[in-house]
Order: sequence, then structure tokens, then C-alpha cells
Amino acid sequence: SSQHQNFQTNMLSIPDLIKKKRDGMKLSDEEIKTFIQAVTDKTIQECQTGAMLMAIWQKGMVAKETVTLTKEMMTSGEVMSWPDEWAGLVVDKHSTGGVGDKVSLVLAPALAACDCKVPMISGRGLAHTGGTLDKLESIPGFNIHQPIGQVQEILASVGCCIVGQTEMLVPADRVLYALRDATSTVDSLPLITGSIISKKGAESLSALVLDVKFGRAALYKDLNSAKELAQSLVEVGNGLGIRTAAVLSSMDTTIGRCVGNSVEVIESLETLKGNVYMHLFPIHLLRMTGLVSELPEGKKRISDAVVSGAALSKFQAMMEAQGVARETAQQLCSTHTNYYSILRKSKHQMELKTQDSGVVMDVDGLCLAQILHKLGAGRSQAGAPINHSVGAELLVSLGQRVNKGVSWLQLHYESPVPTPDQINRLQNCLILGSDANTQTCQQSLVKEIITH
Repeated sequence: SSQHQNFQTNMLSIPDLIKKKRDGMKLSDEEIKTFIQAVTDKTIQECQTGAMLMAIWQKGMVAKETVTLTKEMMTSGEVMSWPDEWAGLVVDKHSTGGVGDKVSLVLAPALAACDCKVPMISGRGLAHTGGTLDKLESIPGFNIHQPIGQVQEILASVGCCIVGQTEMLVPADRVLYALRDATSTVDSLPLITGSIISKKGAESLSALVLDVKFGRAALYKDLNSAKELAQSLVEVGNGLGIRTAAVLSSMDTTIGRCVGNSVEVIESLETLKGNVYMHLFPIHLLRMTGLVSELPEGKKRISDAVVSGAALSKFQAMMEAQGVARETAQQLCSTHTNYYSILRKSKHQMELKTQDSGVVMDVDGLCLAQILHKLGAGRSQAGAPINHSVGAELLVSLGQRVNKGVSWLQLHYESPVPTPDQINRLQNCLILGSDANTQTCQQSLVKEIITH
């Protein structure tokens, strides 16, 4: 009779579930499980999945539903497991995407140098935001495709790896992710939460820090909507038993000085060599794992890992473990290296000059990223090729006083060549002001930290 009951549930369920959610009612754990299982097994029609996504987009979900949705997505495929002695040490961070965001490239090896295990599953760039995997693939030989067994081996020997999502990890998310784009349901809070946290949950993490960005160059333009997402992510992460915190950070200008794949790898290596400073928000991870008791101590440990060269050695070891030839990895990490003897350099460089004198108040990160995207640094369709050599380097800092005619941006391009209109738009990315306003352009990037 239980078999008959199951058959009946499956016979009735999908249209009934869509109707129930469409009418604004809550779905039970069992009903959400039925939906996600049908998505994973491909026993549901695509139009039905689309209809359910739209119903969720319109009616939303309460926290309990979102936790169940995330849990079912997470267990739709393989869930990683780690040796007992790593308990409490497996950590990761996730950023909602930003212009010039290469924090992962520095943070993963720095955390590994502080005795954490970092199985970072990253994404590719789409639209104006760059992807961590694309940046790493500008290093010849770097292989982001690693089976789960290999990930465990790399973590045991190196302590960190940065890989792409495998076929076996959260398969339900891959189906839903593609359809969310096609059905204009990308910005649904429960669906964004489920997508992000299910992938992190499948990594079997002890602690997770989310860098939720807001501002002109971010997915969320204002603090309140970013805060709503941050709270949803933290609630669901903690609901799945992962110690989760979120940092709300502003994203109007670029993170660091470089935007583009090869140039961001160079900036990350320069940071790991101690030549460039980069603000690393997720020092909270060290406190959440219990490795340090206070934030200043966490800051010092991360800083020591960089200054001592330990983080750089971890990055070198990670490159080698992920397919980069030893000689190449050593050369990239050596003190006086010519990066372009290894990384692809664009055929053309152009410097833009300031058109006035004044104090650098702002640089429009979104506008800059959109133009670089059109010049080949990004993609508009999943799977499309990108040109790793295209990028830009800021030659000025916020708050700096500049005279007219000083170089403020170096552009790296090949084909297409930037049009006069694009050059003009780039010039308008730089906002100069008077000395009186210097304070406003040097505010802290972190606006708030959410822990429960």
C-alpha cells in the first residue's frame, strides 16, 4: 500500500505543488523533497519546473521552507566528507560577485597557511562580474576540474584548492540555475539562498563567511536588499549546522587596482609577496573555527602568513597540485619575475590621462567592467571563450590629489579595439572633486557584519 501511496503522490504531486505555492501556501518538507527529487531525476517537465520557480518568485518562502529547499538541493548529489581530525577546520568564503574581486586567490592560501582546510568551489564570470575560475585559468596548465577524491588529496597535502562544481555535486542546482535565467527568476531570495548555500553545504564546511556586496557595481544596488539576502543566507547556513556569518561590503568602485583575468592574477601574486595591500574581510573565519579568540589576533595571523611567505608557498603548492608545471609555478612566485613571460599579455596598451586636476573621489567600477567585458574580458553566454589578456589597471588611488594630464588608467586590449565612445565613457568613470570632500572617498568598505 505504501508503494501505491508513493505512486499516487508522484501522480498528483507536481501540478498540485505548483498550485499550492502559486496560491501562497507553505510547502511541507515532503513536498519540497518531491519537487527537488523530480528535478534531479528529470521526471518533471521543464515547463513545470519553470512554473514552480515563478510561483516561488511571486509568493516567496518562509525560513523553514528555504532551509528544506537548500538541504534537499545539497543532498541531490554527492556530499563531501573529511577525516575526523579536520573537524572544525574546513572553511570557505563566498562573494556575491564584484568588479576586480580577487580576494579568493589570496585568502585560500592565507587560510591554509593558518592551518585551515579550504575546499573552495568557485564559479565562472558572467555579465560584468569576473569569475575566480577564469582568473586561475589564465595560468597555463591550471586545472579547475578535480574529482572529489583528488580534492581531498590536495587538501591533505596543501590545505586549499580552488575548483569548479563537479557533475556529481548539487546536480539539482545546475538544472534550476539554468532555468532561473530563462524564466527571469534569478533575483528570488529563497532561490538565491538555496543555490549558494547548497553548494557550500555539499562541501561539509565547519564555518562559512559570505561577502554580500551592495552598490553600483553589485547585484544589489542598496544596503537594505543586500541585508535581506545576507540574513537569509546566514539563517539557512546556520540552519544546516554550518557556522555562518555575512559581511556587508560596498561595491561602487573596483576591489584592488586591477580588473581583468591575467592582471588580477598578477595583483594577487603581488599581494601574496607583500608588495601590495589588499583588504581581506573574511578574517572572521579564523575566529569561527576557534583558531583565534579575537579578530585582531585573526588579522595578525593572516598578515603573518603573507609577510612570512607561507601563504605564497601555499599558492605555489596549490598551482602544482592543480596541474601547473613546477617550473612555471616557481617562476610566478619568485621575487623578481617577468609575469608576462608566462601569462598572456595583450598586444596593445593605452594610458588614459586625467582631464582635470582634483582629488580622486570615485571610480565607476560597473562602467569600467562593462567596457572591458565588451573588449573580450567577459562573456555574455555560459561557455563562451574569453580573452585572459584584456584588462585595466588603475594608476591612481581614492583620495589622491592629481594634476591634469596625469596617467590614471592603463588599458590592456587586443581585438576589438576600443571605440572613441568607449574611451569617452572610460574617462567619465573617473570622478574628481575638491580637497574638502577627501573624507567621503575613504570610508570603510565593510558596513555591517551579520552572525545570526
